[in-house]
Amino acid sequence: MDIKALTFDTGGTILDWHTGFASALAAIGKRHGVTRDWHALANEMRRRALKKMVNLGEHEPPAYNFDGAHRQVLDEILSENALAAASEAERRALWWDTVHNLQCWPDFPPTLPKLRARFICASFTILSFRIIIDTARRNGLSWDAVISCEAIGKYKVLPEAYRTAARYLQLDPGQCCMVACHNFDLDAAKAVGFKTAFVRRPDEWGPAGPPDPTPSAHHDIVVDTFPELVGALSAT
Repeated sequence: MDIKALTFDTGGTILDWHTGFASALAAIGKRHGVTRDWHALANEMRRRALKKMVNLGEHEPPAYNFDGAHRQVLDEILSENALAAASEAERRALWWDTVHNLQCWPDFPPTLPKLRARFICASFTILSFRIIIDTARRNGLSWDAVISCEAIGKYKVLPEAYRTAARYLQLDPGQCCMVACHNFDLDAAKAVGFKTAFVRRPDEWGPAGPPDPTPSAHHDIVVDTFPELVGALSAT
């Protein structure tokens, strides 16, 4: 397929945000004597943060990055769930410390070097640069490049984000393969000419399961794990 670069969605596809959010919210609740469905609140935090980020920059320059979105949404969640008394230190422990130390899904770190042996491997993400830097250090990841929409000023799923990522890599869109577990990201990449690889992450949203587990029919590659992605790309 003449693929020269793999561009990876990172939040969700690479990083286990649900476990991090749910555990940190539960810790705040325990300190304040509050019991909630922490899995559901973790997912709500994710949904609201994504809503603040997707298509950001379409009409005006972004006024915040994903760290800012996490901070705003966490304040809303705590206020709505009898946790408004949480201190600034407790809040920062979640929206900064937890997020910047999220763990990777275990099948990715040993697979990345195998993929890098053949392809440029870039984190192409709506997460902030600092989240990617810190989580890479935390998980021992060596990206060839980090392309955050924070620098582009146009966030996924705006077509300008994908075109700019390809331009940064000095490649045609058709020489790039977007790797993600989300149809909304892959579909947008496909629309501007990227190849697409859907990697299933059934535990991304915890017990509730992912909201879009079925890959779109037009994706070039569909696999269950990152080692399977290596095999599928080797066959191309």
